[in-house]
Amino acid sequence: MVKPHGVRGEVVVDATTDDPAGRFAVGTVLEGRQTGKTVTLTVRGMRPHQGRVLVTFEEIPSRTEAESLRGLRFFAEPVVDEDDDAYYDHELIGLRVLNVGAVSEEEANARAYEGAQPEPEDIGEVTSVVRGAAHRLLEIALDEGGEAMVPFVHALVPIVDLDNEAIVITPPEGLLDL
Repeated sequence: MVKPHGVRGEVVVDATTDDPAGRFAVGTVLEGRQTGKTVTLTVRGMRPHQGRVLVTFEEIPSRTEAESLRGLRFFAEPVVDEDDDAYYDHELIGLRVLNVGAVSEEEANARAYEGAQPEPEDIGEVTSVVRGAAHRLLEIALDEGGEAMVPFVHALVPIVDLDNEAIVITPPEGLLDL
C-alpha cells in the first residue's frame, strides 16, 4: 500500500501481480503485513489508476484509517500453473548462478546437464529481483566480489532449475563487468 487517495478510505496499491482484477476482486480477503503486525482486510472495491490500483476495504471507512496502512504489504497464495514458465521473485532469490558463456540454449543445456565441456562456472547468487519497465533484472552477488545485474529474459537466462536451486546464464562478453 503506497498511500491514501481521497477522503473515503481509498488507498493506492502498487500491485506486482499480472492479475490485479483477480487479486483485488470485491469480497476477496487479503492478509497484509506491516512492521511486525498482520492485518486482514476485505476488498470493497477496486479500480485502475495511473498504472496502479485504487482499492477500498470494508474495514477502512476514512482517510485517517487508510493513512495507518501506509507501507502495508499484501501477500497472496501463489497461483500454480505447471505449464507456465513464470517465476515469483521470491523463488529466484538465493539461487546459485552458473555461467556457461555466450552460447545457445541447446549448448547451455548440454553443459549444465549432459557434462559437455567446459562445465558451467558457479559465479554467485541471486540476491534480489528489480522490476523494470520492460522486464525484471536479477541482482547477483558475485563470489569474487561486486555485483552484476542480468536482465531476466530467456535469451540470457535459458535455465531456471528450482529443484537444483540454480539458474544458468548465457551473458554476452562484458555484461558481468558492468
